[in-house]
Amino acid sequence: MLRFTAERLVGMIVTMLLVSLMVFIIMELPPGDYADRYAFRKYSGTGVSVTASDIEAIRVELGLDKPMMLRYLDWIGGIVLRGDFGQAFAFETSVVKVIGDKVWLTLAILLSTLLVTYLVSIPIGILAAVRRGSAADYGLTVISYLGLALPNFLLALILLYFANKWFGADIGGLFSAEYADAPWSLGKAWDLVKHLWLPALVLAWSAVAYQIQTVRATMSDEINKLSVTAARARGVPETRLLLKYPARLAINPVVSTIGFDVNRIFSELPIVAVVLGLTELGELLLQAYLDLDMYVAGAILLLLTAVVVFMNFVSDILLAWLDPRIKLGA
Repeated sequence: MLRFTAERLVGMIVTMLLVSLMVFIIMELPPGDYADRYAFRKYSGTGVSVTASDIEAIRVELGLDKPMMLRYLDWIGGIVLRGDFGQAFAFETSVVKVIGDKVWLTLAILLSTLLVTYLVSIPIGILAAVRRGSAADYGLTVISYLGLALPNFLLALILLYFANKWFGADIGGLFSAEYADAPWSLGKAWDLVKHLWLPALVLAWSAVAYQIQTVRATMSDEINKLSVTAARARGVPETRLLLKYPARLAINPVVSTIGFDVNRIFSELPIVAVVLGLTELGELLLQAYLDLDMYVAGAILLLLTAVVVFMNFVSDILLAWLDPRIKLGA
């Protein structure tokens, strides 16, 4: 198991290095750079003519005149050695200060969504498989199909409407009014926890529906295997039998798609964040692209990708623990 973990860890590091290079290349794809945008914003409407040499001087001042590969090495070296993601040109400060709390708030939304997804879908999927063909099974199937059909942002709008109409409450945002601009404290952290349930529920909606069907199908297959029948014949208690044999293997497909779920959450989060008024990285990423603020955009892309890669690593380790055949290379 130790060797398996080490191999996956090395693979994760190599993957992140390749991803960082790809992210930097993507940052270079838009025509022009921040020097052009800076000159346009500073002198637009002033009647001052800007020459190519003026723009080049700005480019030299910002360090954008260096060859791409040299700038990449400086950027990745700063991240690895000092945790420095570069300069946020549009904000005239460091990238770390700009993304600040938004990184941790985005991760809080992600983790709470994953918890809701698996704590709801796995038990319900197992229950639907055990009671296959019952009224409960058909009811859960209808609910899961509804989850696949109803978009997350529409669910968010429905919840906002009924919360306001029935309770007169504004359930958007991640903090109450008194904590929105307050420094971090235990009270603010608890207020965040109390507000996370809504975005977690909305973002987990479609994933729960999909994973219920996945667990139900795999659990139904595992229940009918001869090993389960033999264990039942030996007198193993039913609950213990279900959890030890079919359930443990039935959740393998769920565990293997953790990285996919993380990527899906990041894809859906910007739209849901607009509807619910959430603080996250999506809006900042879009603005950084529009401003050609390459180090802000690159840092956000790299961090989000790092989370996906890390969760795939966690997925591999969990799969090896759940299914010993993976450790043996089977």
